[in-house]
Amino acid sequence: MADIHKNEVDAVSGVSTTGHEWDGIRELNNPLPRWWLWTFYACIVWAVLYWIAYPAWPLVSSYTYGVLGWKSRDAVQVQLADLRAQRAVFADKLAAASLTEIESNPELLSFARAQGRAAFGDNCAPCHGSGAAGSPGYPNLNDDDWLWGGSLEQIQQTILHGIRSTDPDAHVGDMMAFGRDGILQRPEVVAVADYVRSLSNLPVPQGVTPDLAKGKEVFDANCAACHGPDGKGNPELGAPNLTDGIWLYGSGRDNVIASITNGRAGIMPAWAGRLDPTTVKALTVYVHSLGGGR
Repeated sequence: MADIHKNEVDAVSGVSTTGHEWDGIRELNNPLPRWWLWTFYACIVWAVLYWIAYPAWPLVSSYTYGVLGWKSRDAVQVQLADLRAQRAVFADKLAAASLTEIESNPELLSFARAQGRAAFGDNCAPCHGSGAAGSPGYPNLNDDDWLWGGSLEQIQQTILHGIRSTDPDAHVGDMMAFGRDGILQRPEVVAVADYVRSLSNLPVPQGVTPDLAKGKEVFDANCAACHGPDGKGNPELGAPNLTDGIWLYGSGRDNVIASITNGRAGIMPAWAGRLDPTTVKALTVYVHSLGGGR
């Protein structure tokens, strides 16, 4: 227990004690090092000067501005202006060049990819993923499977106007809800699901005996108009290729049955008006360069 009434000089060190004692151990009253004290006092002086010079204290609806009038927002604006000035030469060239000209010019292509990568991270990555690998319902942009075409012009069209968006020039093409709307009965849905899975040579679940003849009959009558008689799809309608093993909503039997039953109508927003034309152009080139562009 501490004894605050006893101040002694320690016999070993010759330093007086504070009068505090714990379990027989007495606390020495050593002074703080001078360098530490001066550093501490300097920090206090620095803090006071900082409060006076820079914005520091919050007020009810504002804050103290400081005698220097410095603002972090102003500093950011200056930095952005410097960055725009540095990019201006390439930005002007990018705006004036066609998509084909950009890809044929290594220096301009490098600039477009860098700007496109930043735009992709800010606007596209939440759905398509930071690496553009996609997820169920969101296409993988690294492969060579494009619902609406993978050329430079087709990718730009998709970015500008979107898919099933409010833009009048958006891509439009719906997968009908064949089961939910009563167009097909449950056995027909199951049969055609098994048939389209067979087009990609997907394994049949254990205990399932698919009626492929019935499935083909249903497919020819209801699906071939969009997906084609051989199931290879139609980019003009956004109808996917059913023979390549790439499935946007999953290739499992239950996934395919769900798609046929309830339909699919994913929406991609139109970026015209949200992004400036030069950024759209850079984004187009970046997406096309990911590896799946045609």
